[in-house]
Amino acid sequence: MLKQIYDEQDLPMEDLRKIGLAVDGGLNLDDDDRIALLSGRRTSMLRLENLFSDGLHIPFLDAKISLNPNAAGNIDMLVHPIYRQAIQPSFLTDSEAQELEKGDVPNIEKVIEGEDGYTRDVLVEFDRETNEFMVTDQARILAPDRINGQYLSLDQKERYRKGKEVELADGTVLQYSAAEKQGIRSNKLALVASIVIDGGLSFALYQGLHYLFGEKKHRDNADVFSKGYYDDLEKMQQEENRDKEVYRKPDNQYSRSYARSR
Repeated sequence: MLKQIYDEQDLPMEDLRKIGLAVDGGLNLDDDDRIALLSGRRTSMLRLENLFSDGLHIPFLDAKISLNPNAAGNIDMLVHPIYRQAIQPSFLTDSEAQELEKGDVPNIEKVIEGEDGYTRDVLVEFDRETNEFMVTDQARILAPDRINGQYLSLDQKERYRKGKEVELADGTVLQYSAAEKQGIRSNKLALVASIVIDGGLSFALYQGLHYLFGEKKHRDNADVFSKGYYDDLEKMQQEENRDKEVYRKPDNQYSRSYARSR
């Protein structure tokens, strides 16, 4: 999980509109890509059509999209096409870069110095779809408080933020990955993750998850889920039903009433 760090109304909608990803002031993306973008991750590979750049017409371009705040406090749109040759970050050794490119390791932890002079713990991955190194600030990675009804220990949360595999009592194994649109890999096709907000639990269902790093496909029991999964799935559905309760205000405007599981 990654904190939602952008509000939709603050996005560079004109830039997104020019590449067909915004219509009438709103994002023209599916839910998974919208959540990924607002959470600071990349979208899945998108086909962008009829583009114009520096007077040139580009019929189509396959690329991923992400956002990044600039020095002026605004948000820039970043386009990640498929690079012919990967550009190695200066803080990686040649051997570390080769390990990532070859797929020998899922990620590498590094401590780097930012432009502000402060050091940061980052997680470096390699996006094989765009042939590009990815750098994620570990401080932005939000570890779930609970998965499939099981609360994570401090050690499990720390492992998650460091991009290491976390195994639960029900046999579910998961691992954070910025290269994934949903930000998670797992040995299961789905899981229910929760974070504690204002004393209550906020649920999120992750489906269609990719298999763990180093695996070639999911195993036969990837669609067999625990009782904790189904219990939390039911709680999430009950919460969604409460959130859909709408009442009419005197001024004929509508508002939602939200509730969280306690």
